[in-house]
Amino acid sequence: MQSIQSYIKDNKDRFLGELIDLLKIPSISADSAYKGDVLKTAEVIKTSLENAGCDHVEICKTEGYPIVYGEKIINKNLPTILVYGHYDVQPPDPLDLWNSPPFEPVIQKTELHPEGAIFARGACDDKGQMYMHVKAMEFMTANNELPCNVKFMIEGEEEVGSVNLAKFVKANREKLTNDVILISDTGMIAPDVPSITTGLRGLSYVEVEVTGPNRDLHSGLYGGAVANPINVLTKMIASLHDDNNHITIPGFYYKVENLSDAERAEMAKAPFSLEAYKKSLDIDAVYGEEGYTTNERNSIRPTLDVNGIWGGYTGEGAKTVIASKAYAKISMRLVPNQDWEEITELFKTHFESIAPKGVTVKVTPHHGGQGYVTPIDSVGYKAASKAYEQTFGKTPIPQRSGGSIPIVSLFEQELKSKTILMGFGLDSDAIHSPNEHFGVWNYLKGIETIPYFYKYFTELSK
Repeated sequence: MQSIQSYIKDNKDRFLGELIDLLKIPSISADSAYKGDVLKTAEVIKTSLENAGCDHVEICKTEGYPIVYGEKIINKNLPTILVYGHYDVQPPDPLDLWNSPPFEPVIQKTELHPEGAIFARGACDDKGQMYMHVKAMEFMTANNELPCNVKFMIEGEEEVGSVNLAKFVKANREKLTNDVILISDTGMIAPDVPSITTGLRGLSYVEVEVTGPNRDLHSGLYGGAVANPINVLTKMIASLHDDNNHITIPGFYYKVENLSDAERAEMAKAPFSLEAYKKSLDIDAVYGEEGYTTNERNSIRPTLDVNGIWGGYTGEGAKTVIASKAYAKISMRLVPNQDWEEITELFKTHFESIAPKGVTVKVTPHHGGQGYVTPIDSVGYKAASKAYEQTFGKTPIPQRSGGSIPIVSLFEQELKSKTILMGFGLDSDAIHSPNEHFGVWNYLKGIETIPYFYKYFTELSK
């Protein structure tokens, strides 16, 4: 019987080639111009699951992009692992900041990835990490080492809020019945410091529109006499934080979970170099809420950030106008106990209330989700820990993430099962940014580690 290490060695080139082919497809769910590519990617995933050994695979239609469902049930008395991932990707903009085209994958060596990293949109988030599970499944079925049942649910709308996934889960509770949910859409501390994500922040995402005059105006003839929506919008946004970078929305912190000193001390044990952090971002100082460390600010504290702002003339040269409208997209990362819909309403009420006379304000909610914390004494966490110990030779560190996977809390609510987050990316992999990449070593290490989770989860569930 072939070992997982030997299987990976024999199939390394094929594993990389298949992922590269997948990354070439621009499955951008946020842009309808790429609808055909998103649908094509779903078909590729379906074929991959069939080739990996699933006995039943189907493309489940939704009101948006389809969900690829696959399963292999070997014994209904054995545990069932539900693997979740997504095949859609973020838009690649700004294109001029990419060192190579985002949908023409290349493998290049870096300081952190001496064995090379795959540079492409979706390499780490989430095609590369999702595909690790497909290849791990292939190994287990090819070598008759699948110890339990497995189900796959791979969606195409994660990057736009997973609205139709929520409907699908609620309508298919029996179909999706499981004992644990396994996701790789997070990261680890370092290649030699494995970690398991035990917490995720929630999300509230809104778009705001400030309208002044009924048309663009000449800035010389009207400047100083009419409210400029861009000026007004920037002042309103600036007022959302005080001098200590504390968010000023009334009621925003009302339900925020405050960790104990002991819990914060445990978090501080994770290896972290502030100087290396600043160097990697080419900044000379960190920034954030007073009274918290960098790692606390980006994980256990809520935030509010402008993700995009525009209005008026932004083309080449000059055009002296006062714009009729100004816009911004704003995201709020939330911590456990904060309800995203409640926070969205608090934002809307406050933002409208601080608008000066002379403009009107419109707040449009987009999507969001709840935060999530998984216990470290669960069977799933223990199985994941033992799997990392097997392949990394050391016990992984539990770590809260600043990112959001909104559907995780939905899974627990609807399917009544815990989620284990086994991520193999690094913070430096530039997800959602130009030059996104995923280490070849990380990709193969994920494939090596995942079968051990199946083994130990089955053993510990007896």
